[in-house]
Amino acid sequence: MIRRLRDLLAPSQRPTLDGSIVLTVVTAVLQGVCFVLLVPLLSAMLAGDTDRIWFWTLVLVAVAAGYAVAMWFSARLAQRVAIDLVSGLQQRLGDKVAQLPLGTVDLDLTGKLARLTSKGVMQVSTVPAHLVRPIIHAIGTPATVVIGMTFLDWRIGLAVLVCLPLLAVTYYITGRVVGGRDRAYADATASAAGRIVEFAQVQPALRAYGGTRAAHHELERALGRQHHTYRAVLVGGSLAMSGFVLAIQAVITVVTVVAVGLALGGSIELPTLIALLVLGLRFAEPLVSIADLGSGMRVSANSLTEITEILDAPVLPEPKDPEAAPLPADAGVELEGVGFGYVAGTPVLSDIGFTVAPGSTTALVGPSGSGKTTLTKLVARFHDVDSGTVRIGGVDVRELGTAHTMAAVSPVFQDVYLFSGSLLENIRMGRPEAGDAEVFAAARAAEVDEIAERLPKGWESEVGEGGNLLSGGERQRVSVARAILKDAPILLLDEATSALDPVNEQAVTRALAHLADKTRIVVAHRLDTVVTADQIVVLTADGRIAEIGDHESLLTRDGPYAAFWRTRTRAAGWVLAADRS
Repeated sequence: MIRRLRDLLAPSQRPTLDGSIVLTVVTAVLQGVCFVLLVPLLSAMLAGDTDRIWFWTLVLVAVAAGYAVAMWFSARLAQRVAIDLVSGLQQRLGDKVAQLPLGTVDLDLTGKLARLTSKGVMQVSTVPAHLVRPIIHAIGTPATVVIGMTFLDWRIGLAVLVCLPLLAVTYYITGRVVGGRDRAYADATASAAGRIVEFAQVQPALRAYGGTRAAHHELERALGRQHHTYRAVLVGGSLAMSGFVLAIQAVITVVTVVAVGLALGGSIELPTLIALLVLGLRFAEPLVSIADLGSGMRVSANSLTEITEILDAPVLPEPKDPEAAPLPADAGVELEGVGFGYVAGTPVLSDIGFTVAPGSTTALVGPSGSGKTTLTKLVARFHDVDSGTVRIGGVDVRELGTAHTMAAVSPVFQDVYLFSGSLLENIRMGRPEAGDAEVFAAARAAEVDEIAERLPKGWESEVGEGGNLLSGGERQRVSVARAILKDAPILLLDEATSALDPVNEQAVTRALAHLADKTRIVVAHRLDTVVTADQIVVLTADGRIAEIGDHESLLTRDGPYAAFWRTRTRAAGWVLAADRS
């Protein structure tokens, strides 16, 4: 645990942790020595030997003073380490999330991060001051006492040493029980947090389509699992800790029986017996707390493991010198032999290959689950391909690096996320360095000015976390305004208008016309989009290319696309029959 904490600290901060631990060991030993010194002091007091009383009193005061000084410095250092851990871990987690592949940032990770950046980081930061130091005291002080008891009477020291394996075994079992159940509770808590966020975000769809009962069931199941695992932590932890306390009581009993037996046999004097019994009780007192401390250490270790897993999560490889990386020759996109799967051994896309000419429009058509959205995310480098190559302007996106790749594309997806802030601030995110005139021009082109006019504070109106104060269509308009402001050469459209009402659909369609000169890759379901595309890529259900061509040539082949066209044409002609009853 200490080594893992050191790895999380900056090199310049590690000596502070080391100094705190060394001073804590010193304080634990000095405290144990203070307890051992009570034996000769009590013996002198019971014997009425004034000279020995003064001598041992002065020795005890000197050791206690050293203990106080070492304790003060170790506490200060431990608190400094805690502050370094809090600021450092939160900063590193934030930096790491910014480096993770965008495709891996989902609701489960969001829920885990929400818990780790608050509760988890605090649990880890308290380890040096509130767990490591007390544990060192709970072990170091009794160990010093046992050594002192051995010097005073080797038979009592031997009796304690014989009992130590019992304490070690019960302590190990306690830690295993609490640690294992806390891991299950942490997983359940992260899952429940993700379900709560999801449940809040999809309320409009749930209420519109009557899915609240099923969604409630999923949420209740996640919360029920969290409750069940927490109860298991409490019950299992209580039983395990009770067993450890019983083991400590057994050791006290053994020491008492041995000491009394020796006194009755005349091997030790009564004053020494009393002092040894007092010392035995002082030996046991720190051990009672070690079970609690050990359980807390296991819980913190679980949080530390989760934090480390995120910090050690693989990131997309980047060019060694991003500035020297080759730049795209144009806005063309090429996929060659592309294969990809979210889970090893389960491909989503296989042997995908096609070229998108600069300034042209390619429509992706296929059944649900055929990998259309995944293709757009591979072009934007949300993930790296498992096989094959994705090129922009003739350059592999892995050679371009994430920054240059993202600069070349503007994704406009169906699920739009807006940040808590004003309407204008959310549009400006498309290109933060843009001037006000450019931002307002992009906003007007996307017809966001109509939205601003309706809001109480106009452009400075807050949109709420996730944009929840705007409708889905309004959020989509803001997303298109960002794309217009960004002015990237490649536009990725994933069903951008499929879930919009007619008014917002027309507004978004008109706004996208301002990006007509861009290279477009469109996940298309609308017939007018498909017909006007320069190229149509038809995917099969297992993520392969069935055929490629323009609308007329694909109809002539009478293949999968022609079947798709006939089905959509019939659906577009549906009308509601009048009630003739």
